[in-house]
Amino acid sequence: MQTLDLTLASRAPKLDDRPLAKRVGLIILATDHTTEVDFQRMVASDRIGVYSTRIPYANPVTPENLRAMQPSLTAGAALILPDEPLDVVMYSCTSASVAIGDAQVQAAVRAAKPTATVVTPTAAAASGLKAFGARRISVLTPYTLETSRPMADYFLALGFDIARFTCLGLTDDREMARISPSDIVAFAKEAMAPDSDALFISCTAVRAAGVAAEIEAATGKPVVTSNLATAWACLRLCGDETARPALGRLMTLSYAGR
Repeated sequence: MQTLDLTLASRAPKLDDRPLAKRVGLIILATDHTTEVDFQRMVASDRIGVYSTRIPYANPVTPENLRAMQPSLTAGAALILPDEPLDVVMYSCTSASVAIGDAQVQAAVRAAKPTATVVTPTAAAASGLKAFGARRISVLTPYTLETSRPMADYFLALGFDIARFTCLGLTDDREMARISPSDIVAFAKEAMAPDSDALFISCTAVRAAGVAAEIEAATGKPVVTSNLATAWACLRLCGDETARPALGRLMTLSYAGR
């Protein structure tokens, strides 16, 4: 066998402060098929890094099971680049953000990442709808009526008028991720009330962000989806103001928070 001498370099390497200028952390469900794919497509770049952690979740999608994730949020956030700051942390569950509460999600995440701006799909969606000046909206969810009603109450409490609220009745988020893009477009067109200003499609599992622009072209109305809204918020919070109309009208707008 060859005897090989190893050589130690004469100096230590120079270290950048960060590998990438901005850091976005994702807290996603153990069962999530969609969020990471969407964020790699819409947010990640040579300037913005996207780093994720998964937390326990058990189907079916019910208010009780959604609220059960709250105790895992702080520990989940702490696992994203431990002991290093993040610019933004996004909790990727729309219905759980309603069940737990935006403020409670923020507090749990900031217990681990105190300097991060916390984004929830619900707050980001509300910001997106307001950026369009939408007041009367249509909503499409993949959930049951039981899980959807708190979502309706959330938007009503923010002052939105709901023209039409459509539920698909699914109870498993893995099935929600399998709704075909063509069927998402078909359901979206049915869900859009003629007198609504915009459509919100709920659920980070649903692959709606990829067809938002197609729905807009078909309906002539702005479309906000859970993942499109959070990607938009995270980009803008990281200082990226690039307009990306191919992703939907929302990606041409500035972000002002809720």
